[in-house]
This record gives sequence, C-alpha cells and structure tokens, in this order.
Amino acid sequence: MEIGLIVLAIILATLLGWLLKQSFNTQPWVADVVSETAHHGPLGTNSRLIALLTLLAVVSSFFALIMSAYALRMDLGDWVPLSEPQLLWLNTLMLVFASIVFQWTRNNAVKGRVSRLAPGLLVTGLLTAAFVVGQLVAWQQLKSGGQLISSNPANAFFYFLTGAHAVHIAGGMYVWARATTKVVLGKGDDPAIRRSIELCTIYWHFLLLVWLVLFGLLLST
Repeated sequence: MEIGLIVLAIILATLLGWLLKQSFNTQPWVADVVSETAHHGPLGTNSRLIALLTLLAVVSSFFALIMSAYALRMDLGDWVPLSEPQLLWLNTLMLVFASIVFQWTRNNAVKGRVSRLAPGLLVTGLLTAAFVVGQLVAWQQLKSGGQLISSNPANAFFYFLTGAHAVHIAGGMYVWARATTKVVLGKGDDPAIRRSIELCTIYWHFLLLVWLVLFGLLLST
C-alpha cells in the first residue's frame, strides 16, 4: 500500500511539474512582469503565482497526510472496504472535461480572443458544478444503501476525502465566479482577468490530478 501511495505521489508531482513548466513558458507572463513591476513591487505579477504555488504545496501536503493516515488505518481489523458508487466515474469525466475546457479558455485568453472567454468560463463552471452535485448524489446513494459515515473507518475516510476535495473546488469556484462576472460585463480584455484565468486553470488542473489520485486510491483499496 505504501508503495502504491509513493507511485501515486510521483505521478502527481510529475504531472504538476509539467503543467507549471508550460505555464512559465508562456510569453504573456514575461510581458506582464516587465510592464507592471513598477506598479506591483519587486515581484510584479509573480506574487500571485507564488501565492498559488504556496497554496498548492499546502494542499498537496494536506492530502498526502490524509492518504498516509488512510494507509495506516487500513491495517486495523475493523476496516471494511467500501464499494464506491459507479457514479464516481461519470463525476470524474465531468471534472476532466471541465479542466479541458478551462485550458481551451486560457489559451484563448492568452491569444486575446475575448469573445470566447465567457462561453468557456460558463461551460467550465457548469461542468465543475455537475461534478460537485454528482459527488453529493454519490453520498446520498451510499447513505440510502446503509453506508453511513459512522458505519466503519473506510466510510469515514471516503466521506472526508471526497468532502475535502469538494471544499477546495468550492474555493476555486469563488475566484472563477469573480472572473466570469467581469468577463460577462465586458471586461475580458483586462490583463488582470487574463491572469486570473491562467491561475485558475492551473488550480483546476491541480484539483483534477488530486482527484485522480484519490479516486485511484479509493478504487484500489
């Protein structure tokens, strides 16, 4: 089990590293830093990126600790494996599509195609909301089948892991809502909005990767 967690952590770190490398190689980052350093201090617009990376590091540590506790708790005799609802596969697909659409929106933002931002952001929001609603429905299915949070430790970890992930998505939806509102109001050509979209895209990809690791862990145990 420990080896499996290490492999999953390596996969997450590798994919996240590749994603961030692609983001750093985008020319608008360089242009923004050069043009706005005088107005935003020595770090310029990189301060927001550094804040995001710090958040991702904290969230990664949080989930790594919970998964370690999950692995340790499994060794005790009262652990009864949970049969995950099949709906989770559809929910995962929703989150994958949300991440893909967000990347498409981000690419259009970088290229200055303002007219495509609102549709992309709205579709991303709908897909993400569908994922969260689907997770709640999966919870209801488990409760209807008598799989309560107090039934056994496996159930408690399932509810906690999926709930914690949903909370982090809700935090991202707050930033998404602010950016989407400004785009709908016709402010899509604002460089600050473009940067918000770029940072949100990184966060969405990260949460997708976290969910894939969690889902893989839940399925394998």
